[in-house]
Amino acid sequence: MTSNIRISFIISFIFLFSNYNTFAQKKNNYTAQIDSLISVSNPIFNGVVLISKNGKTVYNKVYGFTDFQTRKHLKTNSQFEIMSNTRQITAVLILKEVEQGKIDLQAPIKKYLPELKQSWADSVTVHQLLNHTHGIVDLKKPLLFKPGSEFKYGDLGYSLLGKIIESVSKKSYPEIANAFFKELKMKNTLCFSAAKIPNLVSGYVNTNNTFKIVSKTMLTLQSTPSNGIVSTASDLAIWNENLHKGKLLKPENYQLMFQYNITAQHSFFAKEKVGYGYGFRIIDKEPVKYVGHTGLGDGFSSVNLYFPESDVSLIVLENQMNENSDLFYSNEIKIKNILLKSDLLNPK
Repeated sequence: MTSNIRISFIISFIFLFSNYNTFAQKKNNYTAQIDSLISVSNPIFNGVVLISKNGKTVYNKVYGFTDFQTRKHLKTNSQFEIMSNTRQITAVLILKEVEQGKIDLQAPIKKYLPELKQSWADSVTVHQLLNHTHGIVDLKKPLLFKPGSEFKYGDLGYSLLGKIIESVSKKSYPEIANAFFKELKMKNTLCFSAAKIPNLVSGYVNTNNTFKIVSKTMLTLQSTPSNGIVSTASDLAIWNENLHKGKLLKPENYQLMFQYNITAQHSFFAKEKVGYGYGFRIIDKEPVKYVGHTGLGDGFSSVNLYFPESDVSLIVLENQMNENSDLFYSNEIKIKNILLKSDLLNPK
């Protein structure tokens, strides 16, 4: 081999190797990509991002403020209203009662709530409350559709599930849920209450990156099983680890959460409809399969996703929500997309 050929070969090798390294870095370095995204994000990101794999935290960073006036910074133990991510917790509490033989998922809700005098109480089942196919829009109005035939997302179904839990357990929902969190060592998780919660941050509505505090909560005692849990990113990682590693439910009951006979569209997950189980949306037609839910309200946004094939959790909590509905979860979608392309979910 002549010296010129040898030099050309070496240069070509270095070029190919450097390009490979650049590609690998882009694929592998999700940490830097998320950091970069958040540093220039518009709308501004204000919250916590936590990623775990095999039960170990691999990314946990806090950005922004608990209070935009005092500029007090968020901390890793800052508590957020998780809104509709409450529902998977309520679904687990229902399934725990199923395991004790106290609830039949296919039984009409009248069996557990005899005070309901509406005729539909004899036809709507517990299962249909769990997957939003019950058709109840108001306790004083007729059903919107035949139970089980369509999907209609809302708060009322899970509020009724909370009442069913109270009926069969003879305890209040907050009493049961808070004891459960204590058992799981979720030290910063509890049901919202009128009493002051030490590390609960304020929620804000973001209008063109101008933040207005939400002074009046939408949460009530009745809505607690639907949207009333306060938590931290670290505690939700504990929840995911226990739930998805079979520590909360028997395998057959855990699997019920992800079986679906109804689909629904949500812009965070896909343009197309995806499955809805018990407090979870199920994305099982994509190359990377995952389950999860979102939550929005009171100036808070929450995302909790689990990728079963790689045992990865992504938890994002913000104490802001955009006034423009087109921008709901905009940064969370970008973070999810970075993760979907990373070697964390696509190992070599």
